Amino acid sequence: MSKRALIIEDDPDIAETVRYNLAAEGFATRIAATGEEGLSLALDPQSVPTLIILDLMLPGMNGLDLCRRLRREDRTRRTPIIMLTAKASETDRIAGLDLGADDYIAKPFSVRELLARVRAVLRRADEAAGEIYDDGRLTIDFDDVRAACDQVSIKLTNKEFSLLSTLAKKRGRVVTRQQLLDQVWGYSYYGDARTLDVHIRRLRQKLGDCGDCIETVVGVGYRFIGCSANAATPTA
Repeated sequence: MSKRALIIEDDPDIAETVRYNLAAEGFATRIAATGEEGLSLALDPQSVPTLIILDLMLPGMNGLDLCRRLRREDRTRRTPIIMLTAKASETDRIAGLDLGADDYIAKPFSVRELLARVRAVLRRADEAAGEIYDDGRLTIDFDDVRAACDQVSIKLTNKEFSLLSTLAKKRGRVVTRQQLLDQVWGYSYYGDARTLDVHIRRLRQKLGDCGDCIETVVGVGYRFIGCSANAATPTA
């Protein structure tokens, strides 16, 4: 399937710069200048994007509201979203990433860095596709973004599911706190690392009886150990 990028940006010069460089990387690109237009194009069944570049300060529906809406839609809930915006405070970054954005880049930006981030989020999306973890108690469908404990569905936020899937894919191995911040919050995140601990605590609570699948490695990070001594191997 060809790569399709949707650029939701109201500054025509920036939109054209991003379009030109993504086209050089092999993307078929579309541009929307408002949040409402971006939503319409993102949900177009004839051209569902494989990547969305999203500004926050848009006419009409702002980027945060649009990101929230896109993560509720079946067609776009797994689509990589990179926020590209002049709103560069730590609070703005955390808000964007917690809503489900895969990365966050502040303007002015380096085109080379943007393209590197694009390749990184698409790699992560490819690695997450088409796998299921099932140890007899805990089930994680990486492709469909669903988890269940003892056959009871668990409602997780995008960030919580990203944490769970990142740990599960490296089961049995310690994942450092910095590695989790880099992979789940993005390389642009420089906030308080305690944010990670809060999310892990909430994730364990939501997993309920399966919450002990995540082991704390004091002073280092976390390890996914599963909920059964005979953990199954994920299937493609």
